[in-house]
Amino acid sequence: MDTEVLVVGGGATGVGVARDLAMRGVDVVLAERGGLNAGTSGRSHGLLHSGARYAEHDPDGAQECIRENRVLKDIAGDAVRDTRGLFVQLDGDDPGFFDEKLAACRDLSIPATVYDGDAARDLVPGLPESVERTMDVPDAVIYPSRLVAATAASAREHGATVLTHTPIEGLLTTEDGVVGASTAEGEIRAEHVVNATGAWAGRLARTAGIDLEMTPTKGAMVTVEYDGLDTVLNRCRPPADGDIVVPHEEAVVLGTTSVEVDDPDDFPEGSEEVERMRAECADLLPAVADAPLDHAYWGVRPLYEPSGVAKGRGISRGFFVLDHAERDGVPGLTSVVGGKLTTYRLMAEATADHVTNLLGVDAACRTAEERLPGADDAEKLDSFVREFDAGGPADADVLST
Repeated sequence: MDTEVLVVGGGATGVGVARDLAMRGVDVVLAERGGLNAGTSGRSHGLLHSGARYAEHDPDGAQECIRENRVLKDIAGDAVRDTRGLFVQLDGDDPGFFDEKLAACRDLSIPATVYDGDAARDLVPGLPESVERTMDVPDAVIYPSRLVAATAASAREHGATVLTHTPIEGLLTTEDGVVGASTAEGEIRAEHVVNATGAWAGRLARTAGIDLEMTPTKGAMVTVEYDGLDTVLNRCRPPADGDIVVPHEEAVVLGTTSVEVDDPDDFPEGSEEVERMRAECADLLPAVADAPLDHAYWGVRPLYEPSGVAKGRGISRGFFVLDHAERDGVPGLTSVVGGKLTTYRLMAEATADHVTNLLGVDAACRTAEERLPGADDAEKLDSFVREFDAGGPADADVLST
């Protein structure tokens, strides 16, 4: 198989890159080792960030989030549930941190309204008596399986070829650099390859002799039955374990931990993490302490720290587009690493801008203006999920079978 661009990786960023390039008229093949959405995207907590979580310490990242929040609400239809978010200050939490976050949100034009404890409990029944005050922000919920599948369907509508269950055995190299990749079925030759494999990016890069050090961190998520919440809850404190509650239709997702792992395919999944999520999140929503368990799952974040100094939650959640011709003297390969599900479309746009510049393609990004196929029809979105084998645990309780 010959193509202009081969995209390796079928998570949100990979299908986003394929869609963006195809919409610009580039011939694209996307290859994913399993079904789409099988890695980090499908194992996230599914929070569509407003930027408030990052406002006081990462204003650039926060501004990216609020822009993409608005874009996805516009283009993704039933792949997004437009709720709201509350940052909740409990008795004993630092009021100065709340004030700092509120001021930062307002500086960045992230809408933020403050409610006292009584008003917050009227707004969201089930909050504890220990609520001092809350900050209302435009967080929302992403259903990753639908988002990834619809993005892939759009890529295909614009001419891309989407190959599921097609593991890449290694990158093909010559003296001119990377020229494609090999699979069990044969070679895929390409003018350029995009490494969008997330936490596995270093593993793929090594097949071309490139050292790309990722710092994968696992996060535990716990889904419990609860149908009384229609608002994302965030504990208003510095990021820590168990500080997010994400509402689904008849359940909530509790998250999350952050523990570095050596292998994104092989790491311990401990029951103690599940119980810790329940205990910590019960401070925000007491009923989850005893709510029936639906399922627990773990995801691995594709974190990248160029300096190699930061650890754990200190590593940037920003994204990086790496030109391996410039970085490593190996033309023909671009890697996109880091980032958040909220900014997947922006990550894809930046990657496509870079690749089209290399290919001499003069075409602008249109992914923020064109709605995803099936966006207004949940059944259609779920049919795409089945077609691309894109169902993941993050929204398994929401999808129609």
